[in-house]
Amino acid sequence: MAGPFEGIRVVDTTSMIAGPLATMMLGDQGADIIKIERPGSGDHSREVADRRNGWSASFLQNNRSKRSVALDLKQDDGMAALHAILRDADVFVQNWRPGVAERLGLSEADVRAIRPDIVYVSIAGFGFAGGWADRPVYDPLIQALSGLAAVQGQGSGRPHLVRTIVPDKVTALQASQAIAAALFARERTGQGEHVHISMLDTVVAFLFASDFSDQTFIGDEVQEKSWDDDNAGQDYVELIYETADGFMAVSAHTDATWRGLSKAVDRPEWLEDERFATVAAREQNKSARLQLTQDALREDTTGNWMQRLAEHDVPCAPVLRRSEVIEHPQVIANDTILEMDHPGAGLIRTPRPPARFDTFQAAQPAPARVLGADTRAVLSEAGYHDDALDALFASGAAAEAEPHA
Repeated sequence: MAGPFEGIRVVDTTSMIAGPLATMMLGDQGADIIKIERPGSGDHSREVADRRNGWSASFLQNNRSKRSVALDLKQDDGMAALHAILRDADVFVQNWRPGVAERLGLSEADVRAIRPDIVYVSIAGFGFAGGWADRPVYDPLIQALSGLAAVQGQGSGRPHLVRTIVPDKVTALQASQAIAAALFARERTGQGEHVHISMLDTVVAFLFASDFSDQTFIGDEVQEKSWDDDNAGQDYVELIYETADGFMAVSAHTDATWRGLSKAVDRPEWLEDERFATVAAREQNKSARLQLTQDALREDTTGNWMQRLAEHDVPCAPVLRRSEVIEHPQVIANDTILEMDHPGAGLIRTPRPPARFDTFQAAQPAPARVLGADTRAVLSEAGYHDDALDALFASGAAAEAEPHA
């Protein structure tokens, strides 16, 4: 078997990152992902920067393990073709703005009329109700509204964005988990489910696990008066320190790791200092503790500190550049990065699916496909004969890749 989701068919109409990444995870685990794209342009991520031979890295990294079907859903024939595909689908995923699915004729009721037990998934930015539901959304907006930017800038005098699209990627993880849960429930009940998931809800929930402590107890909330006062969340959980030749992360919060750090940097006096005698005291005197730690770590190289800190069982890691990550011994030992010979883009790197199963020894994920590469095959499976396919392609309601592509 290719994976635990073998035999599950997912119709994916999403674009950009959150939706495509969610369905790719299911495809990596054996599901048959049919990606529906517009003829001519396809998913917008096909056109973004970092390209080779006409292929964008973004599209390659979020759309492997899928089949590409090019349909114009604004034409009746294109919609009829999608309906034919949906008859054998288990999951339908869309990330249009609220109301668009209804205007297209692809609401939950419309799709369930074709496949009654389907798992219907709606991914939104700000949500499905309220004044913000219809607003355009991008990752930085969610970082701003959710509190993530404030957490990143805590105590610095201004908020900061995380320099990666956390809301998109966390939403993808949440969506893939929710789809798996809905499929599991269907096995028990025989009924499909409508999964609603918004980026805003997902990131707020993500932050509450560690960064809304001062808003947890009703009646005792902290009200910041300025950005300099914003000290919410788990500040400096993994602070980055400068060393003699680079940077490293060191986390010494428990009594045992604080003793280990003091010994590793040869500062026995820290253990006699009342400011650092307990976990609570070290938190209350955080600024002094961090400054002393930083001063000590500047005295030697990252490599030497890694050895000395490890000898005292102090959690630590070097700060690696992206080009260094792929060569790190632990990444190599984990077999984290795959090399894939893509037929159009050439030899590329892509991460191995993080979840591994003993029973399912899946083959290497399939490379991302040319726009429309699977239109004929998928529609043939859905009952279209060659003459009907030729007429569909001639009308422009569907498209297939050029034979040489």
